[in-house]
This record gives sequence, structure tokens and C-alpha cells, in this order.
Amino acid sequence: MSTVENFFANLWQQYTAINPQAEAIHELLAARGESVVNDHVALRTFNTDKLGIDRLGYLFETMGYENRGQYDFTAKQLNAYHFEHRENPHHPKIFISELITESFSDELQALVHRMDGQVMSKATQDPAFLYSGRPWDLTFQEYIRLLQESEYAAWTAAFGYRANHFTVSINHLTTFFEIEDLNQFIMDHGFAMNESGGLIKGTPAQRLEQSSTMAPLVNLEFSDVSHLVPSCFYEFAKRYPQADGRLYQGFIAASADKIFESTNRQ
Repeated sequence: MSTVENFFANLWQQYTAINPQAEAIHELLAARGESVVNDHVALRTFNTDKLGIDRLGYLFETMGYENRGQYDFTAKQLNAYHFEHRENPHHPKIFISELITESFSDELQALVHRMDGQVMSKATQDPAFLYSGRPWDLTFQEYIRLLQESEYAAWTAAFGYRANHFTVSINHLTTFFEIEDLNQFIMDHGFAMNESGGLIKGTPAQRLEQSSTMAPLVNLEFSDVSHLVPSCFYEFAKRYPQADGRLYQGFIAASADKIFESTNRQ
């Protein structure tokens, strides 16, 4: 197994341990004879020097990835990059976003600064950091305080470093060709879907259609108590060809903005 394959195997194992719905959907598709291909994974972070996109992106660059796009989410105060593997287009794309912490209150910034201070700089030099979980202490009240300003900040503080979501590539499925049919299959099996901005985000004209489940609640251990909070979700993406015949590989900011809301409390 290559370094990249080993990385994604570890990331998937950690992700499904806290989000069994993804494993369940994966198995439902496998039972139909599908061999599920992952379109991309997404990770969240804060824009500190130690934890920002540039630092985490470098870890992917050491595995052969390169930055292929930048995105701004003004309403949620986020920046994001997407990365693609230089040599192997079959490796999943990477979507990393970061909270622009200076856009928020002094109290939120102080909380992020305190969390950042608990992370050893050398820890972020190892790709394993990206599936290390929460590397800081966090009380439930601190989580609630962050949630009052930013769902993204609260989720990232609570769950730390892991895949926020994996994504099924509909283009590689053989028993589903339209995203509508896959969505119906998922809902028929009892999984809640993200309907923010519509069940399907994006259009064929934009070269990308996306949908996602809503993150299920999990009983998460905080520093002081355990509490139910929204965890991770599973995404589905269908890509369309560009004028040159190749499938579009980027992302649509307006669609991604709504996909972020898959971790909102239902």
C-alpha cells in the first residue's frame, strides 16, 4: 500500500468510527455490486500559523498533491483550497477550509489561541496529525460559546483533525447514473439529507452536482461532560465534462457553502 493509500485508509477508519452511517451507505452500495470511488475528502481548521491551510496543505504536498483552486466563503468567514494529486488522478481530491478567526469576537479568538497553544509544532509536521482527532481540551460550555458565533468553529473545536466528509463519486457508479436516483435510494433507507439550498446543490451547467446526508448526532466526550452533537456526514458528487471533454475537477463555492451546513443541528 502506498503512502497516499495508507493515509486514506487511516482517515476512513477514523471517519467511520464516529460516522457509522457512511459505512452503512458504503455497504448498501457494495451490496448492489458497486465499487465505491471517493471523489474527495474535506477537512476543517483555523487560520493560525500553526494550523492554517498553508501548514496542513504542505502535508498533502509531501504526498504528491498540489493546490488547484482557492475559494472564499464570505458569509461564513472561511477560506478554502482544493488539492489534486500531481501524478495519480485516481487519488481523491482534498478540500481544506479554514476559519478566518480575526473576523470574530475577541472571546472566540482567545479560545482559538488557547487551543492552538496546546498543539506542538512538530505534531503538525506529520500527515498522521490529520487524523489525530482533537488535540486540545474543550469544555461543553466553550463549545456552546463557539456555536453562538460559528457552527464551523464549534465543530472544528469539538472534533479536531479528521475527515469532515468523504464523497461518493457518482460518475464511477454502475447502478446509479443520476444524482436524484441515488438521493432517493439513500432516503429510502432512512438517512436524512441536507436540504439547505435544495436537495441538489449545483447544476449540469456548472459542471458539478452535489448532495449530502445530515451529520448524525454522536455522544462526544468533552473535558467536563459527554453530550450529543452533530458529527460527520457523507457526500455524493456527479461531475460533468468541460469543453475539452475532461470532467470538471473543481468546486462551486455557492454549493459548498450549503454543504457546510450538513453539520448543523437538525
